[in-house]
Amino acid sequence: MKTGKRIGIFGGTFNPPHMGHIGLLQEVFKKAGLSKIHVVPAAQNPLKAQLEGPTAEQRLEMTRLAVASWGDEFLVDDQEIRRGGKSYTINTIKELRKKVDADDLYLIVGMDKLDELQQWKDITGILTEANLIVTSRPGFSFPESVEELPAPIRDLVEEFDFNFIELKTGRNIQFIRMKDIEVSASEIRKWIRTGKSVEKYVPLSVEGYIKKQGLYSPSKEKVGDFESFTKFCGEFLLTKKSIAVRGFDLRNLSAPAEFAVVTSGTSTRHASSLAENLMQAVKEEYNLYPQGVEGLDEGRWVVVDYGSLIVHIFYDFVRQEYSIEKLWTEAKDLGLKEPAR
Repeated sequence: MKTGKRIGIFGGTFNPPHMGHIGLLQEVFKKAGLSKIHVVPAAQNPLKAQLEGPTAEQRLEMTRLAVASWGDEFLVDDQEIRRGGKSYTINTIKELRKKVDADDLYLIVGMDKLDELQQWKDITGILTEANLIVTSRPGFSFPESVEELPAPIRDLVEEFDFNFIELKTGRNIQFIRMKDIEVSASEIRKWIRTGKSVEKYVPLSVEGYIKKQGLYSPSKEKVGDFESFTKFCGEFLLTKKSIAVRGFDLRNLSAPAEFAVVTSGTSTRHASSLAENLMQAVKEEYNLYPQGVEGLDEGRWVVVDYGSLIVHIFYDFVRQEYSIEKLWTEAKDLGLKEPAR
């Protein structure tokens, strides 16, 4: 049965949900004149590496706690977690389309995700079955011409106007400017692991749940000795034809981690492959996922964060440009060597 209401869809990992999410939901709800927003935690984002942290069910519960005090405006939709596996937005939209007309369905994404849309499964199908709301993000500008849109969307444009695009599919894209909120889930996870207060950034109920469940605890329980762990990672990379692998003990310096590994790949593809192989090897040996991964898609500078150890894998040309080893001239070099076969 079609409802005739304007329904928003806001998906994410919500790891954890925070006040930035709540602020966005409230502003979009009002500015876009929506009747309700379905908040949809993903089972597994197909474009992100698996991270150490809460289960899908725990992220779902945190999301429910985060929106519980906002009445009927926001509905936590668990369909992606119930389906399991990789979460594809087109499947979620098709499920909601059984109840809602395409004219009345609005997918909400941040401006930082606009270029990423071309990697999504069936983007044309998404923009046939739903409208798109793009919200501003710090450091990103709204497109001012068709040429600034991702290629798959450019081909669908019927008419481009200021902050509003009519598509050939019959749907539209609207851009909504938000109040800039400088907070991210990755920063919050790091703050919790280092004992920093996050009461300003997550709802009180979510903070209480995190403490009760012991979420985002440091990785030392699984790793034990981080110097040995650092050597394991460095020596593994050496076996994968990684270039100039160096390990550093940073405990006598003021640094964001106690240890670091720096190495290079012969290409951006090789750098990304090294990171993926390392994460798989660590999972098999230590049953541990990284706490964060950055740059995996581009492969220019991939950062794999294991808390007390941060692994930097560069495309070799980029490594020469940044020369981050110069920051650690006073650190102890661990003298990594390829293990005997």
